[in-house]
Amino acid sequence: MKYFLHTTETIPEGVGFTHYDITHLLWLLGFAIFALISCIIYIKSDEVKRSKIRKIFAFLLIADELFKVIMLIIGGNYLPSYLPLHLCSINIILIAIHAFKPSKMLDNFLYFIGIPGAALALLFPSWAALPLGNFMHIHSFTVHILLITYPIMCLSGGDIIPKAKSFLHCLAFLLILALPIYIFNIFFDTNFMFLMYADPGNPLYWFGENWGCHLLGIPPLMAIVFAVMFVPVLIIRKLKKA
Repeated sequence: MKYFLHTTETIPEGVGFTHYDITHLLWLLGFAIFALISCIIYIKSDEVKRSKIRKIFAFLLIADELFKVIMLIIGGNYLPSYLPLHLCSINIILIAIHAFKPSKMLDNFLYFIGIPGAALALLFPSWAALPLGNFMHIHSFTVHILLITYPIMCLSGGDIIPKAKSFLHCLAFLLILALPIYIFNIFFDTNFMFLMYADPGNPLYWFGENWGCHLLGIPPLMAIVFAVMFVPVLIIRKLKKA
């Protein structure tokens, strides 16, 4: 636990993990098992129990975020860059709202934006410099596992029904969020929502290197996200009607 309170800004080089090494793969396996069990329990539950499960997830997400904040303060490492302004941190708040008051808008946002965002974070973690015995390593994996499992669980139970026409509404809401955050990034030299630059390993990094601006990668990536997230749903619906 020598490096427990360190962050990516303070950790020595060479003590972290690499993408798809045994540590990373075990976390991904843990996610798959947790998500499967959560979906099975949710599907078999009545509406009263489902409501309680959604609220438990909201509580766990908030507790996970508070754990991060407390550890950062104890270690004297709380910086503006750790404010809850990344998309995944915003999704913690949205899930907390959804758990108590679901809505079609939140349904679609958590599906079209929340699932891909958390999935990309788990597949290409930006905290690879941190070892397993580190609070930010643990927090970063567990919070993203909860973030992706929640909407998948609700989808499996039929409580989230994605609509293709809502995808553009989700993008509009994302843009509304991005504009003030972009201004915040400029004034406080932060990189929330990766609006200023993309680190190596981030899917947007390739576009920055080859197209001159990583943000140019957002439209094609959004098109891919839509295809991956909705086309299978559309096929399943057509098969059910056949």
